[in-house]
Amino acid sequence: MSPTSLIGGHVSVAGGLATGGLKYMTEIGAEMIQVFVTNPRGWALTEGRPDEDAKLAESGVETFIHVPYLVNFGSPSPETLANSIAIVRHTLRRGVDTGAKGVVVHTGSAVTQSRDDALRQLRDNLLPLLEEIPDGGPDLLLEPMAGQGAMLCATVQDLEPYLATLDWHPRAGICLDTCHAFTAGHDLSAEGGVAETFDALHKIAPGRLKLIHANDSKDPCGSKRDRHENIGAGHIGAQPFADLMRHPAVAGVPICIETPGKAPKHAEDIALLKKLRDG
Repeated sequence: MSPTSLIGGHVSVAGGLATGGLKYMTEIGAEMIQVFVTNPRGWALTEGRPDEDAKLAESGVETFIHVPYLVNFGSPSPETLANSIAIVRHTLRRGVDTGAKGVVVHTGSAVTQSRDDALRQLRDNLLPLLEEIPDGGPDLLLEPMAGQGAMLCATVQDLEPYLATLDWHPRAGICLDTCHAFTAGHDLSAEGGVAETFDALHKIAPGRLKLIHANDSKDPCGSKRDRHENIGAGHIGAQPFADLMRHPAVAGVPICIETPGKAPKHAEDIALLKKLRDG
């Protein structure tokens, strides 16, 4: 029998990383959580409270940390690159302190420089961070984007050269966002679309899928727009989420919502995903 995927969500940590995060987890019926440990729209290297970090680590709850949105290892800006290195290193350390299973980072954009230069820069600066991860520390999970602009990785096929750039480092995992994949061109809503996408992912990077961001999409397939919608209320629809939970490549992989709204809407999305999983 295939292992069951835990279903949870990105949680508010108001009131403390563990105190607030675990409270919100209970409120929405989550089985796992994702958190920010720093301001998601800033560069501050926020130190955690040791008591809260320990409480989260000791809770046994499967936890993932998302780095701030500004991080971009492909940026031509020396300041952005330096800040990206510092905050990913900091977040990986916080991942050790909190017992997190993975740290999620967006795969980045070349912005105005060439793709080759951006990938070279990625290799030079991300490989050392992967090497620093201690035994028992969190994997670094690469999250492909929706494909807008000069993104370095959007489709499942883009992961092959991206991971090759990082020498297929064993600590480089994958976080697949369903909204990103859909608007990058993978038609999850089509007959056989989920199987085709996850078959391709398993062929390219077997065993590297460590987390799924389950988000419906406000925009159609191939639009290259990153606008999340509640489960079943967007262009993907509910059924593809049931299909993906039955795909062998997803067996035991945690599924985390990042959908619009507050706790009541998040509870609805999680309840629907559980119904699709268990039905």
